[in-house]
Amino acid sequence: MTTYFHDIESIAARLGDDDRATLKVLADRYMGANPPIPFAFRTFYRSGILQNEHGMFDLNLGSRFPEARPGQYAYAYGLVWSDGERNLDVLLQCLGPIHLYLNDELAYRSNVIDEIKPDASVKLNFNFVKGWNRLFIKAKHTAAGFGCLFGSDEAKVRILNVLTPFAERQGQAGWVYSVPVDRDLFENAQLPDALGSEQQDGLSWLPQCEWSASELALPIGERLFGVQPGKQLYGWTKLNQTSYRSELCVFEGSSAGPLTVWVNGLQVLEVTGGEGIFRAEVMLLPGKHDLVIRSRSGNQAWGWTMSASIAGETVALAAPLRVHGSDKSWLYMGPLDNEVELRYTDLVRTNQLYATSLNTDDKVYWRLDQPEAWIRPYYENAMLSNKWTVGNVTNYARWDYPLGVTIYGLLQAGRLLERPDLIRYARDHVQSCTRMFDYSLWDREQYGFPAINQQLVMMKMLDNCGSFGSAMLEAYQEEQDPGFLSIAKRIADFILHRLERKEDGAFYRVCQGEYAENTMWADDLYMSTPFLCRYARITGSYAALDEAAKQFLLFRKYLFMPEQRIMSHVYDFKYQMATGIPWGRGNGWTLFSLTEVLEVLPADHPDRPALLDFFNELCSGYVELQAESGLWHQVLNDPDAYEEASCTAMFTYSFARGVRFGWLKQPGRYVASALQAWHGLTRKAIDGQGNVHGVCSGSRYAFTADYYKKDLLTVTNDNHGVGIMMLAGSEVMKLKNWLGQQE
Repeated sequence: MTTYFHDIESIAARLGDDDRATLKVLADRYMGANPPIPFAFRTFYRSGILQNEHGMFDLNLGSRFPEARPGQYAYAYGLVWSDGERNLDVLLQCLGPIHLYLNDELAYRSNVIDEIKPDASVKLNFNFVKGWNRLFIKAKHTAAGFGCLFGSDEAKVRILNVLTPFAERQGQAGWVYSVPVDRDLFENAQLPDALGSEQQDGLSWLPQCEWSASELALPIGERLFGVQPGKQLYGWTKLNQTSYRSELCVFEGSSAGPLTVWVNGLQVLEVTGGEGIFRAEVMLLPGKHDLVIRSRSGNQAWGWTMSASIAGETVALAAPLRVHGSDKSWLYMGPLDNEVELRYTDLVRTNQLYATSLNTDDKVYWRLDQPEAWIRPYYENAMLSNKWTVGNVTNYARWDYPLGVTIYGLLQAGRLLERPDLIRYARDHVQSCTRMFDYSLWDREQYGFPAINQQLVMMKMLDNCGSFGSAMLEAYQEEQDPGFLSIAKRIADFILHRLERKEDGAFYRVCQGEYAENTMWADDLYMSTPFLCRYARITGSYAALDEAAKQFLLFRKYLFMPEQRIMSHVYDFKYQMATGIPWGRGNGWTLFSLTEVLEVLPADHPDRPALLDFFNELCSGYVELQAESGLWHQVLNDPDAYEEASCTAMFTYSFARGVRFGWLKQPGRYVASALQAWHGLTRKAIDGQGNVHGVCSGSRYAFTADYYKKDLLTVTNDNHGVGIMMLAGSEVMKLKNWLGQQE
């Protein structure tokens, strides 16, 4: 019998069979451990190192320095922050001789094949330590090329954020790279101090981050955009009135071109002519106030200078939000055609793009008063390591499939416990992603690879969209956010019309050139059908519901193991056979998702009888494999495999629903099994603090059981298990209530 902690440490030892209290502890622990901290905004230079569509940082120095001479050297430097030890596979494509250092130690030196063979790629395994990790690249120019491409493997899932070294650039995003030099400055010398000054080695580092003296002499509009007659720009800052009472604030400055000033949405000044001096007085309550300025360009320069004072004392202005790597007080947006009219409420926000004219799709975003410097939001919360494990910081604002189940679990727990705070937290997590969706598409267009919503924007497989999309539509029941539906339509179009299919219509994974090339996974029933069911319910799309039903019958054809009435994890079309390994969670996904389809499928749907028979077949196979502890094994038919919590929670959930909805032919047997499973989970998998144990990490696939038993080890509080544990507890509570009503 598998043991994850001592009996006395279990939630049952503290709460007994109080299911409501157990569900509360599970939900509260998750919400407490994952505070609602959204994206980090950083200074980013568009003139710096961008990523390509695969997430590789394009350090092709030959294209940046076409006049560089053979034999010259250049360097690139970046910092990676890790909240804990993080193991990551990285890819390196050499364009010439490369030395790559990790934390001042040589991690890789290119060989002649890597340097000369076009598109040669090297995979390296890096262990990032807790704290700052230094990446230093030494490149030599030869006839073959100059520089490299570098990034993480599966970049949209295992995100690698690189920050800028050196004290002068602290907090900025991206790499720095040097101007070429004639000799290797670090052949036998210590590498630069990443936290010291960029002047320490006499190198010139790019991208340029300060204006020249002549540029600083220009008005802000001309400095950022040049002279553009018929255009407008906006500036946004905040003023903090620190007095304990209302005070008269005086705004003074000079204008180069027509100017309008708003304070908290109230227009306080209008300058209609050309250059001139202005003054305005406004009574301000204590606290922070939004100050917005619009400048219009005539045939001359445009822009402004401004100061604020109270009782003769200067009042400091500050950026409207924390922008790491910048001490600038103003954000700027433009240039827009003068005909574009914006509401004040649309201006004082950072989750919106702005059309440059009435007749174009071109958009702009907020930038800084530095050369080609923009503010850019980054997802920097819990980062995936290899084997899907995450760090010890918040998962908030991430879009990925395990968190889709977590959001669903929080919503259901919130409803059952009558906890609006849980529902609100789950909805806000979803909205943190959806409200930045348009921006994230633009971010990818501008910079090559998105810094947020990576999986949603780079949607290429069901993992990227179906699970979290399903949770999004579940949250739509709580708040009819139109942004949810617009994203749902994109996901539905992808699943129904663009997803890869076999000749018979079955979903599968092309994954050309990857280990999973030409395969079908039981997991993908969960990654598709619950979303399709919710989409059908909300939009009335019968095609979506028909597709959900159809996929179950197709997957049954490939993956069902009739002798044991369970599912193989994967069918490999390269070998024209199923792997024959019944992975627990893969089977859990199947049964869990089938209940979602049966719940909404009309009684007269032609596929309903076959799906009900399939549900009973599967349940009869699973119930016979339940261990004495109440849990199921990681490999269902292998009693030597460890007992795994997430599949147990899924079977518990599904059995309880099958009984309540009257789908099962022998309901009594499954009542006992579901209650035994929940009894086991509260004693073997959930500890007294609400931590969830015994959940295996994210899976690849294999033709042998040893991979699942010995390589896929368990991770405490893995996102694949926390949400489904809440769902299992919710369904057990509903089952017990239903049973009480039958007496």
